[in-house]
Amino acid sequence: MDKKEKKMKNKALVEALASNDVFEQNADGLDLSDKKKKKSKSDKESKKRKAVEVADDGDRSETSSELGEPVNSRSKSGKEKKSSKKVKVVDSEDDDVEKEAENPNAVTRFRISEPLKAKLKEKGISSLFPIQAMTFDTVYDGSDLVGRARTGQGKTLAFVLPILESLVNGPFKSSRVTGYGRSPSVIVLLPTRELADQVFEDFKFYGRALGLDSCCLCGGMQYGPQEIALKRGVDIVVGTPGRVKDHINRNNIDLRSLKFRVLDEADEMLNMGFVDDVEFILGKVADVNKVQTLLFSATLPDWVKNITSRFLKASKKTVDLVGNEKMKASKDVRHIVIPCSDSERSQLIPDIIRCYSSGGRTIIFTETKESASELAGLLPGARPLHGDIQQSQRSVTISGFRSGKFLILVATNVAARGLDINDVQLIIQCEAPKDIEAYIHRSGRTGRAGNTGVAVTLYDPRKSGRIARIERDSGVKFEHLSAPQPIDIAKSAGASAAESVTQVSDSVIPPFKSAAEEMVNSSSLSAVELLAKALAKLSGYTEIKSRSLLTSMENHVTLILEPGKPIYSPSFAYSILRRFLPEEKVESVKGMSLTADGYSAVFDVKTEDLDAFLTGQANAADVSIEVLKSLPKLQDREQSRGGRFGGGGRGGFGDRRNGGSRFSGGRGGGRGGFSDRNNRFSGGRGRNFGGGGSRSSW
Repeated sequence: MDKKEKKMKNKALVEALASNDVFEQNADGLDLSDKKKKKSKSDKESKKRKAVEVADDGDRSETSSELGEPVNSRSKSGKEKKSSKKVKVVDSEDDDVEKEAENPNAVTRFRISEPLKAKLKEKGISSLFPIQAMTFDTVYDGSDLVGRARTGQGKTLAFVLPILESLVNGPFKSSRVTGYGRSPSVIVLLPTRELADQVFEDFKFYGRALGLDSCCLCGGMQYGPQEIALKRGVDIVVGTPGRVKDHINRNNIDLRSLKFRVLDEADEMLNMGFVDDVEFILGKVADVNKVQTLLFSATLPDWVKNITSRFLKASKKTVDLVGNEKMKASKDVRHIVIPCSDSERSQLIPDIIRCYSSGGRTIIFTETKESASELAGLLPGARPLHGDIQQSQRSVTISGFRSGKFLILVATNVAARGLDINDVQLIIQCEAPKDIEAYIHRSGRTGRAGNTGVAVTLYDPRKSGRIARIERDSGVKFEHLSAPQPIDIAKSAGASAAESVTQVSDSVIPPFKSAAEEMVNSSSLSAVELLAKALAKLSGYTEIKSRSLLTSMENHVTLILEPGKPIYSPSFAYSILRRFLPEEKVESVKGMSLTADGYSAVFDVKTEDLDAFLTGQANAADVSIEVLKSLPKLQDREQSRGGRFGGGGRGGFGDRRNGGSRFSGGRGGGRGGFSDRNNRFSGGRGRNFGGGGSRSSW
């Protein structure tokens, strides 16, 4: 190649690079490729908008003026900052470069400075989640914002990243106060200490890369260190409303330089009684036009909507990735319900962990502090977490759980909101919560950041109303499974034990070989059977117990009674059993429950009594008793109580939720009778009058 030709090629190369054309490198040097032509800017803009909308799944349906203008894509100014052209170089990093160029949410497409990019890369983050991508330019460019997204979808970085960039490189750069004793530019309010500490850690990790200082103000911690930090000067204050209010009253916080105020998990602020404290803090800002307000909430109760109308600008934007879609819980979680009596929880939970956690982290939720401490004491290696534990110890516990020092955390709702540990594989709820949102946030502690997980809820099958309500109101479709049977757990344990045996060095065989030969020669069992016993012993099994389907009780089995006619009450089922069984056997029955169709009853008996029940039925005409292989749908005892005479009959039950109806549902009920207690006599009084009555009976 002569000099003139080489000069012409270099000139073409420069022009190609200047116009962001695609080029390829081959053995002869750099040649322009004719395979890929430059697309027009409008085509690129359209493609990017479409990609963002697809990432959002079209769920932004709550767009009323009350919440602000919806944001459907990143702003034009944000798009112009980063070119959508891609430069393809055939080398070892070619695939990564091309994937990044094709990803509409790649970090490189946003106005994120190099120090923050480096920190994101350190965390393994190369692209933003939809909520982060949808809000970055809106926040960076100065708009107030209402943001909604399912739990576990990265709401924290949705405000951390644009706030930090805005303070250092964006609109607030020139007005930011610096130096010793500076007042904060950002206040972030959160409902729990754990969530506040977690958000503080994010601000500290990313903020230090830009020279920004943060402090955390939470109850349960000493005032002294917090006051010292505030006097020295900080850029970002993260805290719970009560403690932040205390520091304002002590004149430790000056809000005159405030640029951002953030409410995270705003709906939980309402549930935890922080309404007055939040409104006090928000009201301390003299000129709201100089402050940018961001509100994030999974749900939008009336108080949250009131806050948005009072404290956010009329030009506020809305980014809603939940909308009116029925499914509010995480889609990356497998939702399972398992019947279990209260007394069997501590025996069942270890087996659930063996089945579903795969050696990963597990969080168990209880309804009371006492039960959390008690259960943690029964599970090897578990630690409790609840409000009666001092904050310093709670921080140590969360740190140990996060680092893997222990793998089981037993907690009350204090850990349900915002606890962001990406590799929690299993959530166990000891009973179905009354509040739908509580279920959503508890189950959302797994399946985070694109991972999958399992959420298991234990419930009394005679009180299944909460399970049905959660399904109806949250859109969750539960898998109804029976408790893991000990024999299945043993098989899994045996496989793990066998694998561990194969990893033992052959050098240990000689000293044990003679004992093994003696066992084989002196035993009536085969060598395979003896090895099976050895594996069982290694796995901690000396016997295999049975477990019932109904209550999960060990050494019990679940039976179904079918008398060939309707069963109107559990006492009627007991009376049928008394026809052909001794009284002591009838009294030993556990968990008597009626099936949903009203024609059968299920109950647990001791394994040793099984033959007595199966053979005894021969003495009663038209009565069938069988061992259940799967649990049928049962009547809900809470719903079936109804009014004074409500509840009997096939499907007949009175609903107590709305107050009234002394005789609702019929005395003994009628087939299909369902009445609401709004009407005292709705539905008829006699057995044959269920289902009719006034308009409140249906």
